[in-house]
Amino acid sequence: MSETIFTKIINREIPADIVHEDDLSLAFRDINPQAPVHLLIIPKKPIATINDITEGDRELVGHLHWVAAKLASDMGFAEDGYRVVMNCGENAGQTVFHIHLHLLAGKPLGWPPYTDRMKQA
Repeated sequence: MSETIFTKIINREIPADIVHEDDLSLAFRDINPQAPVHLLIIPKKPIATINDITEGDRELVGHLHWVAAKLASDMGFAEDGYRVVMNCGENAGQTVFHIHLHLLAGKPLGWPPYTDRMKQA
């Protein structure tokens, strides 16, 4: 897998507004937020897409979700509700090929997302 912008953030080669870090993961504010709270939660291990997750990565992927819940609680929006999304592949909107959770909160979130921009089949 080639180096991504997320690898550069992990390695502190480019700055980010980091809100959480542990041995397995890093969470930071999205530079193009789609909600009042929009965090990206990434594993430090580079995995390109959901399709590339192995059986050995199960704990790591679960850890990312645990971090999302912890941040929601710590930041005070867990009870109000939030959305956690992971896109897989270009047609799903994945633009950085290093798996990551989007944690969105701070406003009512409709469904389906991006209705006004959905592509016609």
